Amino acid sequence: QERMPQTPPFAAMFDSSGYSRNLYQSKEDNCGGLSYHDNNLLSGSLEALIQHLVPNIDYYPDRTYIFTFLLSSRLFMHPYELMAKVCHLCIEQQRLSEPGLDKNRIQKIAPKILQLLTEWTETFPYDFRDERMMRNLKELAQRIASGDEMYWKNVQHLLQNLIRKLATVSQYEEVLAKINATSTDRLTVLKTKPQSIQRDIITVCNDPYALAQQLTHIELERLNYIGPEEFVQAFVQKDPLDNDKSCYGDRKKTRNLEAYVEWFNRLSYLVATEICMPVKKKHRARVIEYFIDVARECFNIGNFNSLMAIISGMNMSPVSRLKKTWAKVKTAKFDILEHQMDPSSNFYNYRTALRGATQRSLTAHSNREKIVIPFFSLLIKDIYFLNEGCANRLPNGHVNFEKFWELAKQVSEFMTWKQVECPFERDRKILQYLLTVPVFSDDALYLASYESESPENHIEKDRWKTLRFVSEV
Repeated sequence: QERMPQTPPFAAMFDSSGYSRNLYQSKEDNCGGLSYHDNNLLSGSLEALIQHLVPNIDYYPDRTYIFTFLLSSRLFMHPYELMAKVCHLCIEQQRLSEPGLDKNRIQKIAPKILQLLTEWTETFPYDFRDERMMRNLKELAQRIASGDEMYWKNVQHLLQNLIRKLATVSQYEEVLAKINATSTDRLTVLKTKPQSIQRDIITVCNDPYALAQQLTHIELERLNYIGPEEFVQAFVQKDPLDNDKSCYGDRKKTRNLEAYVEWFNRLSYLVATEICMPVKKKHRARVIEYFIDVARECFNIGNFNSLMAIISGMNMSPVSRLKKTWAKVKTAKFDILEHQMDPSSNFYNYRTALRGATQRSLTAHSNREKIVIPFFSLLIKDIYFLNEGCANRLPNGHVNFEKFWELAKQVSEFMTWKQVECPFERDRKILQYLLTVPVFSDDALYLASYESESPENHIEKDRWKTLRFVSEV
């Protein structure tokens, strides 16, 4: 049984220049519609790039190429169209459709095709929520496996893993839908502060470190379900060489990326709600100090997304206008955190901290040190600007592969981060509170804020009157 080369982990996939290192045997330069420079693939026609993805007896594509092409090809064609072409090429090239197939030949090519299918199903499982993908996969896998017990077992294993992954994501989506239904996300009607009925966060969890750990649980779980292709699908447009098909009519099989952004917003509003709710000034000050400590623990853990959500909740107008409350707060620690997440110079301080956390995670021995949870909206923005800043195709119609190496490099870093298992113990009670406790709408936050500290000018007074009128209607 000939073994395929073992694929390296994501962290090792891209070198510092963003170009592929030729881990496996490469085809020669400038052949069949592909352009290279210094052994790096720069561009090619779509057909040549598809051909380059398909293994043959003497060749297996570099893993960085597989990831990069599967990630970016969806800007040009549906995954099921690519799958159909790959299957067709495998069957044609290897003469898999011939009746008297040479067993020796099958033994040489089968492990390579299986390896390609394994990489596709493991890295982009959501593609296979499309029945057309599943049909093609099964058909090709059966052709490879027919007549050989060993390959048949491998094929069964591949399909079982894939079906298990897809079942898990469906369950996760159901849980998310339930959470959203129970929290109803907003307490829009707020006649008086519901002091008596509402527990506050400090009674549920008085240890900032414990809260930071549970926030990290939520972050890692939600990160883990985001497929790499969701970054690309977020900005798919029509391919100019594709006359009438607009890309992505029916492509969007998941919305885990949006769910994750919604979580960030929920956490910001939760922080603001907890601060605006208490009647007494000293209680509000205590909640602010508590969240400063939680934010600091998030920073130490490497959970930059929760850190940024907490800071943005504390910077919302209904919170920042509470001057008498803030006067009671020791703000030195908060100033340090704000400095770390300061947006000036394109978030220079945060990017430096992120690089430090990334370095730490590469040499880490424990999951605790491996945690890197990026400030997610900025990651999406970076990928968006990379996409907007470079054309997908060159003037000669070739696919601009140099751009896609860069895109894949950014997404592969995210892939490394999302695979970390959370080392902290789950606390159901705290998680339940964080995910389902109702949070105030913008109006409810302002109303609570004005009731805590009276309006200071005409604009605030008018707004307060309107809000009180609306809440009483």
